[in-house]
Order: sequence, then C-alpha cells, then structure tokens
Amino acid sequence: MKNILVTGGAGFIGSNFILYMLKNHRDIRLVNLDLLTYAGNLENLRSVEGDGRHIFVQGDIGAQALVAELFEKYDIDSVVHFAAESHVDRSIEDPGVFAQTNVLGTLNLLGCARAAWENADGSWREGVKFIQVGTDEVYGSLGATGFFTEETPLDPHSPYSASKAAADLFVAAWHDTYGLPACITRCSNNYGPYQFPEKLIPLMIHNACNRQALPVYGDGLNVRDWLYVEDHCRAIDLVLQKGTPGEVYNVGGHNERTNITIVREIIALVHDKVDPAVDERLIRYVADRKGHDRRYGIDPEKIGRELGWRPLVPFEKGIEMTVDWYLQNADWLRDVTSGAYLDYYDKMYSGR
Repeated sequence: MKNILVTGGAGFIGSNFILYMLKNHRDIRLVNLDLLTYAGNLENLRSVEGDGRHIFVQGDIGAQALVAELFEKYDIDSVVHFAAESHVDRSIEDPGVFAQTNVLGTLNLLGCARAAWENADGSWREGVKFIQVGTDEVYGSLGATGFFTEETPLDPHSPYSASKAAADLFVAAWHDTYGLPACITRCSNNYGPYQFPEKLIPLMIHNACNRQALPVYGDGLNVRDWLYVEDHCRAIDLVLQKGTPGEVYNVGGHNERTNITIVREIIALVHDKVDPAVDERLIRYVADRKGHDRRYGIDPEKIGRELGWRPLVPFEKGIEMTVDWYLQNADWLRDVTSGAYLDYYDKMYSGR
C-alpha cells in the first residue's frame, strides 16, 4: 500500500484529488494534513467519511514536529503538496502570510521528507517522491501570442506568484543539491466543484444566483487558460506514478477565455437554468487589480508526450457541469459564504 501525505486536502483542488484517488486506486492510504483555514472545508470530503484509506489531520505544514511525526507514524512514501495561500488579492493585502505558508511551509515539508527518506550514504529510499503542485502564474504575463513552456523563465508579478516561485525553486534545489526525487507541476486556472467563492467562476455563480453585482476587473479582457479540476487530478496522479524526478510538467487545458467571456457564459447558464431576470446588467467593471497579468496560456505538450495525459473535459461541458454542481449544492455555497468570507467580500467589492 502506498502512503501519500496530501497537504491542503480539504481545499478545492486537494479535496478533488483525494476523491479522485480514492475512486481510482485501492492500494493507497491518504494522510490529509490541512489547517482548515477559511478555504478548507471537511464538507468537501463528506462522501468518503468512514473510508479507512483517508486519514484527516488538522494542522500546519509549518509545524516541524507534527509533520515529522506523520512521516514516521504513517510510513509516508509520497507527498503531494497542495497547501498554499492562493488568492492574489489577499497576497497584495498581506504578503507575509503567503511567505510564511507557501515558502517556509514548503521548506519544512522538504526538510521532513529528507529526514525520513534519505539514507545514511546519501541515497534515497526506493519509491519515494515529492510532488510540488505549482501554478502558471510564476511565469508572469504573456503577450497576445505564444504559450508558457517548462523552459519559460520565472517572472512572478504578485506576492502570491512570487511565493509560489520561491517554493518551486526550493523544491528544485532539494533535487539538485540532495537528490530528492521530486517533480513540479504548474497548472492553468482550475474550475469545478468545491472551489471557494473568492475565485472568479464560483464568485460569479454565487452572485448571479443572488442577483448581486458581478465585479469584473479593468476591461475584463485578461485571458486565462481554464482546466477542469478532475483533468488536473489525473495529471498529478500520472506525475506521481510516472513523472521523471527533477522534471517540471505544465498542465493546461487549451481553453483560453477572457474574464468577461467567462462572466457572460455564467450569466447565460444561470439565466436559462434558474432565473430569467439574471442578465448582463449585473456586470460591474471595477478598478483593476495591481500587477494584473494580461494573459496566461499553457503548452501541455511535454506531459502529453511523456506521460500520455490530455484534458478530457471541454470548457463548454465543464462550465455547465460546474454551474449545475453549485446549483445542486446551494447549502454548501451558503455555508462557505458566511462569516469571514462576507467580511472580506464587502471590503473588496462594496462601493466600487
């Protein structure tokens, strides 16, 4: 049985990964370490309650004693590292938190992995692997043409992307310096079930369903490459199984859309499925985000060529599946949009 430490497994991508792995593999045990900050929610994993292959531990990836104990207690042989502060607006307001979690937390995981897996002669225990789940934002901004490849220089433009770039570089350094068997994945924007509604797609679904303003940064023409979250989970699984240590794998959907196009597609779906009164009059253009990258686009040719991965969910199907999920899980959406989130939402968007 493979014993995998999944960090941030109660968050959006992490919980989808846990559900995917438990569905598709029998010979695994997943130790889910999550601090349960505002974006982590055990409701995401209710369907696997009672499954002995999933063990939840509430805790901080930066807690050295706790992480070392988990490696020893559960004989961890793989790490899939999702845990991160990930919202750009929050990083602009409080960059120190992002450095603490994304950089120092990653350093702690690397140190504990080395202590648990490195043999006395400097070799590494057979079969171990560390997967750093990164983001295309570390590459900066593209022009009107071209795509990010694994050779694109890192050029982060926000405190969030800078912290993720730093974490990636530490993982690469652990491989180069100590020989840690590690891979880095860098994905485009994910969407799908269980995403916390501070991000574009769930925020627009939530607001449209409640006939609230739909805030769009700047002119709405910033371009992102969108990837359905289960396609991303399949990619990480393949990298875990077959990825070459020391390699970076870009994961993208070839689904580039402007932000305003996404908003209009959501309006149309909510209009047709729920409320004919929802239309484009809800759109509100707001002051642009500081350091807002204009375009991202991923070239996933390498992971396709080497590991046989390709996205299976076209955007038109994925966005409708996503809207349907949020409509069918109104209680989940209502619960996570209470408390601290509403305070933050009011601060960010009210009066603009």
